[in-house]
Amino acid sequence: MKRLSRLRRHKAAGPILLIFALFTIGTTFQVASAVDQGTTTAASRSALIEEGKRLFLKGCSSCHGLNAEGQDIAPSLIGVGAASVDFQVGTGRMPMADMSQQAMRKKPVYSPAEVSALAAYVASLAPGPAIPSEDMLNYERDGSVAEGGQLFRTNCAMCHNFAAQGGALTQGKYAPTLMGVEPKHIYEAMITGPQSMPVFSDKTLTAAEKLSIIKWIKSAESEPQLGGVALGRVGPVSEGLLVWTLGIGLLIGVAVWLAMKAK
Repeated sequence: MKRLSRLRRHKAAGPILLIFALFTIGTTFQVASAVDQGTTTAASRSALIEEGKRLFLKGCSSCHGLNAEGQDIAPSLIGVGAASVDFQVGTGRMPMADMSQQAMRKKPVYSPAEVSALAAYVASLAPGPAIPSEDMLNYERDGSVAEGGQLFRTNCAMCHNFAAQGGALTQGKYAPTLMGVEPKHIYEAMITGPQSMPVFSDKTLTAAEKLSIIKWIKSAESEPQLGGVALGRVGPVSEGLLVWTLGIGLLIGVAVWLAMKAK
């Protein structure tokens, strides 16, 4: 007891006790904040999933089934991931009236918040590709135009045209143009494989290579059309043939008109 009493009267006892008290209070506050933040995040995500389920039952279940299990006219959404929903709904391809036709890019029906809710709900059903974050889409920093052009010509040009202008496929299908498409949606298309497009996993194209492809597409998108009308940028032979055909047709029309006028 005497030793404890001497320690209490020591001149350093006050500062030490003060530091210890501040440390205890700070630690307690940090732990409480972390728990509260975790609880808030979990509650917010649960509310987002519930909102997505409500939207799904109202606008999607008639085709994809009440539990997203799919039906004859629409595939199952279990395991497709949030990225697939964000791509299809965020680009306006879904919902669509006629499931027998190829989905076209158009003005989205749902707002960005509603798209996020739908994506969260579908993602909660089973694991699948997630929506890429902004840091993952920094193609200006991590991409290479030269490498992206080579990768695009090797993996994408046979469908989307060597200038990313789109092209025809078999059975009335087509590969859409990539001009004006958001980088996020290009990335999502590569990891989900919508429509007739194959899935390019990280084993096929790494994340850095995907960014290089996006950087090349954006570079091609910003290229000026020095020759005037691009005509799909399908090459000088086909473009020249189109101009030649139109020119000859115009000359023939003029000649016929002059001959009929002379009579």
